[in-house]
Amino acid sequence: MFDISFFELLVIAVVGLIVIGPERLPGTIRTCALWIGRIKRSLAETRQELEKQIGADEIRRELHNEQVLHNLEKMKDTRLEIEEKIRRIATGEYLNDDNGSAAAKQTTAEAPPVVEIPPETSAPQYDEHAIQSAPNDPAAPQPSADHPPKH
Repeated sequence: MFDISFFELLVIAVVGLIVIGPERLPGTIRTCALWIGRIKRSLAETRQELEKQIGADEIRRELHNEQVLHNLEKMKDTRLEIEEKIRRIATGEYLNDDNGSAAAKQTTAEAPPVVEIPPETSAPQYDEHAIQSAPNDPAAPQPSADHPPKH
């Protein structure tokens, strides 16, 4: 609250010891602590009473409920929009509609070009004898660790 360091507390204690004296210092500290406690309790009670009178808890609860309802309405609207688009796509209306065709053209324009892959050719055949005869040749195909060579 006041950001008082240990050194500052030590200075206050020394000054209090000199001004008040060693006999009355413990009683004075106790009295000050009691007064501080009473002030804190009084402020807490006043705050609780004010919050009770203005209904701060109810206001907070209502604001939270309104926010939750607003979010639910937004989610419901979004769900309805998605369901409508799915229905239109399923029935084919989306592609026939002006907006849908523009969207379809836009997605087609953004899509990467289709590359035709030639029909699959047979895998290259390796001579097992050639592979075994040149194991240190880096250009020669090496058997993988999953498939050890057959002997």
